[in-house]
Amino acid sequence: MYSGIVAMALVAMFVVVFFYALHRIVSISARPLVSLPAQSGWEPQEHALSRFHVRWYLASIVFLAFDVEMLFMYPWAVIVIEEGISAVVEMFLFLGALLVAVLWAWREGAFRWV
Repeated sequence: MYSGIVAMALVAMFVVVFFYALHRIVSISARPLVSLPAQSGWEPQEHALSRFHVRWYLASIVFLAFDVEMLFMYPWAVIVIEEGISAVVEMFLFLGALLVAVLWAWREGAFRWV
């Protein structure tokens, strides 16, 4: 009765164990991480695992806000003629909420790069 579920669970466990064993075999974790020339042969200025400055997180959130705006505007542009004025009002409400978010980010200094 449950043979399909049991078979799928066994296959999933086999795949997980197989990829874990494959990783252990081919990984280079025995050697220490060293910095090698990366960008056009230039010596790196910092370690590859160093942290980013906190301002980049704000910049990424602003980017996501504009990205989500475009995600909603493309389908809206397709149906705006069918829906009429109500679709236009809804989009301007959405853009107004987005404008509030951008003004908040501007006040917090997300657009200052120095």
